[in-house]
Amino acid sequence: MFETTLSSRMQMALRRLTGKGYLTENDILDALKEIRRALLEADVHLSVIKTFTEQVKEQALGEKIIKGLNPAQQVVKIVTDTLTKTLGEKTAYISYQPSGLTVMMLIGLQGSGKTTSIVKLAKTLRDSDKKKVLLVAADIYRPAAIEQLKVLGQSIEIDVFEKGQTDVDSIIKEALVYAKTHAFDVMLIDTAGRLSIDEMLLDELKRIKTLTSPSEILLTIDAMTGQDAANTARNFHEAIVATGVLLTKLDGDTRGGAALSVSSVAQIPIKFQASGEKIETLEVFHPDRMASRILGMGDVMSLVEKASEAVSEDDAKDLMSKIQNNTFNYNDLKKQFKMIQRMGSIQKVVGLIPGLGKQSSQVDDKPLKEMGIIIDSMTLKERKDPVLIDQSSKRRERIAKGSGLSVAAVNRLRDAFNKQKMMMKQMMSMDPSQLNNFKPQQMQQPKMKKGKGKNKGRFKY
Repeated sequence: MFETTLSSRMQMALRRLTGKGYLTENDILDALKEIRRALLEADVHLSVIKTFTEQVKEQALGEKIIKGLNPAQQVVKIVTDTLTKTLGEKTAYISYQPSGLTVMMLIGLQGSGKTTSIVKLAKTLRDSDKKKVLLVAADIYRPAAIEQLKVLGQSIEIDVFEKGQTDVDSIIKEALVYAKTHAFDVMLIDTAGRLSIDEMLLDELKRIKTLTSPSEILLTIDAMTGQDAANTARNFHEAIVATGVLLTKLDGDTRGGAALSVSSVAQIPIKFQASGEKIETLEVFHPDRMASRILGMGDVMSLVEKASEAVSEDDAKDLMSKIQNNTFNYNDLKKQFKMIQRMGSIQKVVGLIPGLGKQSSQVDDKPLKEMGIIIDSMTLKERKDPVLIDQSSKRRERIAKGSGLSVAAVNRLRDAFNKQKMMMKQMMSMDPSQLNNFKPQQMQQPKMKKGKGKNKGRFKY
């Protein structure tokens, strides 16, 4: 989300510092000017920009930094820590009641992604926290919202309580009785939104709050609204007292201003972030990890968490065994593709890898899909024995025709297969310190021999 503006500009400013052996005051001031421009272009709230740059300047211009060892690295650490503080400093999560029913409200303006987000949240609380969740349709002004909640709830097998477009107060009262009677752990209320904050909307939200005494009032904020998001959050917070923010549409054409502005201006922690339409795209918001992503340092913790969710221990052991026994085949490669897809888009996964954040905008899921189609066009024997395809040009031509792709695409799959096999072999032979410094792009290329006779000029593994 920050790639084209904020992230690339801030990384560029810091790279100019890290490329120098020592720093002068002017070096730091020039870098701060670049950072200020980047924040302005990202539509960050002016008060946040001022506070951020002043805090960095005060610490970075200290004599201890300029005359110390590795001054550039120290400045980068100051920027990282200040960015983390601006984003909220510490991870904030859901507060549950110690026993009985926990009630949560989702509030926000119309079009902020509230209904979709509440379903994503319900799935997260059920799958990650093992809670029995009930969704309540309390947006009586938009029939489509009730139907949307029912359809989405059904798609993930979560109960939805709805009474159509009747009185909101009676819906909430009946939902409370239903939730307690059927021993639900969490009741999530999808409230009505408006195009702007008005008295009618606020009065209704206040009544729901009085009736339910919610543990959480989460405000959904559209990240694409930039610094306006901070003003909206502040206005809602002053009227209702929200406990946290759920930031939506982080995958859109946004400049990142909302994420950097909301927490500081409205004084509400960002608890969740959502990117993409898929139900699985809700994540807990970690200020330190987001700061690391913005500055191009990747997010290893999130990558590890995503990988552990997508890959079972049995699958990992099976894969290691096949690599050791040299029986890794195209069925295994396709299984890996599916694991990666469960982690999210390729672009998103690459963005989490330290040093590769900048390249994330240059990758997409299309090659993976094409490779999957090619594998599906192979016979069962060919998938199990990759050598059959390597030794036969006719097989490659048949597979290409069957997949609707070119022979060159089949050869790219073969190349990817061999590189993947080699990379995993290399990684398995490394100790922990070597793994920390391992870079896939530095992997040794397969050794190839020139063919003879009719195959002269060609290469084979």
